[in-house]
Amino acid sequence: MSDVIELTGVWRTYPGGVTAVRSVDLTVAYGELVAIVGPSGSGKSTMLHLIGTLDRPSQGSVRIDGYDVATLSDRQLSALRARRIGFVFQQFHLAPGRDAVANVADGLLYAGVARKEREWRAEAALVRVGLGDRLTHRPHQLSGGERQRVAIARAVAGDPAVLLADEPTGNLDSVSGAGVVELLRELNSAGTTVLVITHDHAIADGLPRQVPMRDGEVV
Repeated sequence: MSDVIELTGVWRTYPGGVTAVRSVDLTVAYGELVAIVGPSGSGKSTMLHLIGTLDRPSQGSVRIDGYDVATLSDRQLSALRARRIGFVFQQFHLAPGRDAVANVADGLLYAGVARKEREWRAEAALVRVGLGDRLTHRPHQLSGGERQRVAIARAVAGDPAVLLADEPTGNLDSVSGAGVVELLRELNSAGTTVLVITHDHAIADGLPRQVPMRDGEVV
């Protein structure tokens, strides 16, 4: 099995007849680093939801890590997300009263990992993203770039098959943003499959593969 993501003839139409994604074919192999790039309204956020199994296609087939999304129950989809997909969002979504280790460890709750192992994996993930000296810091004690690194650590702590990063530099200054992109490159070099969803062509141009979208289609 060489492809972690396989979309075949995928459409997504919402109530009212709004088609956000139309006739998309896309494969992403294990170990790739890919940018899905396009302006607002191009369909890239819907692609994120389809690939992340947060939404189901109206037509076509979505296979993630070998699993056909259409054949899975909601419970099975939740388990697939918890164990095989890591998410990083523009908003960091960190709990303000929890330190970095706890924020990362909490991301493993739904994967059924025991508490001690959650903490061990969280610390290891934070060291991996360069925050070994910030383990007990809470979000308000961290810079924007550091908060995004905590969010990335949370996403990779469970060793997902694919990491989906949605506008990961959107809330960061240029220096912090460049650091986050470089971190994603390092994670990819170590074997993680990474998809970056972005409207920023400067970011996309620096990645090995681009999937441009416009009006719901891959162009």
